[in-house]
Amino acid sequence: MTIPDFQTLMRPLLKLGENGDEIRTSDCVDDIANQFNLTDDEKEEMLPSGRQPLLLNRIHWARTYLGKAEVITSPKRGYFKITDRGLKLLQNGPERITIKILENYPEFKQWRDAQSGSIAKETKNIANDEDVNNDKSAEERLEEAHSELNEQLKADILQNLYNVSPSMFEKIIVDLLISMGYGGGKAEMGKALMKNNDGGVDGIIKEDELGLDVVYVQAKKHKLDSSIGRPDIQSFAGSLEGFNATKGVFVTTAKFAHTVKDYVERIHKRIVLIDGQRLASLMVRHGVGVRTKDIYELKDLDEDYFLE
Repeated sequence: MTIPDFQTLMRPLLKLGENGDEIRTSDCVDDIANQFNLTDDEKEEMLPSGRQPLLLNRIHWARTYLGKAEVITSPKRGYFKITDRGLKLLQNGPERITIKILENYPEFKQWRDAQSGSIAKETKNIANDEDVNNDKSAEERLEEAHSELNEQLKADILQNLYNVSPSMFEKIIVDLLISMGYGGGKAEMGKALMKNNDGGVDGIIKEDELGLDVVYVQAKKHKLDSSIGRPDIQSFAGSLEGFNATKGVFVTTAKFAHTVKDYVERIHKRIVLIDGQRLASLMVRHGVGVRTKDIYELKDLDEDYFLE
C-alpha cells in the first residue's frame, strides 16, 4: 500500500488523542502505519531530501492543519491534545477529514485565506475536490521541485562534460576530487597529466605532503548511454600495478556494466567507480562547475518560545 496523503491521515491522527491525553506526534508513526498496513520499507521511505521519513512528514502536516482548525492544541513542543471541538468533530464528522471540512471553522479559513502564492492556490484546489487522495504537503511539493531542478542540472552537467576536451575533463575530475577533500583539499596536491603517454593514468592526487600515499585517477569520456566493461577496469588495474599503487578512482560520463562491480570487489587493489550519474551528483554537492542561483530558507515554528 502507498503512504496515505496528509488529508487521509487527519482523522486517524485525531482519533489517537480522543481519550484526552497529550500525544507525542512522533510516537504516532507505528499506530498510523499499523492502521494502514504499511510495510517497514514504507515506514522508512524518505523525502527527496533524505532529511525525514515521508510518513512522519505527512503526520506532522496533518497535525498542522488540525491545529489551524483548533481541533487540537499544542501543550508543548512536539505534542498535541484534542480539544472539545475535535471531540465533537470525531463524534459527528465524516469518515475522512479533508481541508474542505476544516474550512467550516473560521480560524482555519482565515489562516488559509492569508496564505499567498502558488501554495495557497494549490491548497484551494485540493479543498474543492474531496476525492483527491494523492495531494501532497507544501513541503513535499517544494522538495519535489528542488529534486526536479537538480535532476535537470545534473543532465546539463553531463552533457557539458561530454562536450569538453579530454584534457579539460581530466582537470575537472581532479578539481572535483580535491573539492571532496582528497589531498587535504589543497589544489597543489592534485594534477591532471593531460598527455597520451601517461601509463594508463590521467591524474594523480597526493594524500600527504611528501607524496608517500598517492591516489591515481582514470577519467574517461564516453557516450552517456554507453557502458564501461570489465576490460577497461582490468587495464586500469594493470596501470596501478605499474605504478606500484593500491588506490585508484575510475571516473566516466557513462555507466558501468554489472560485471565491473563484481570484478573490483574481488581484486586486492582499491578501485572506486564513479559513473556519470554519481559524477554529476558529486559536482552539484561539492560546488564544482555550478553556482548558487537562489537561496530559500525554510523555517519551522519554535513552539517552546511561546510557552509561558
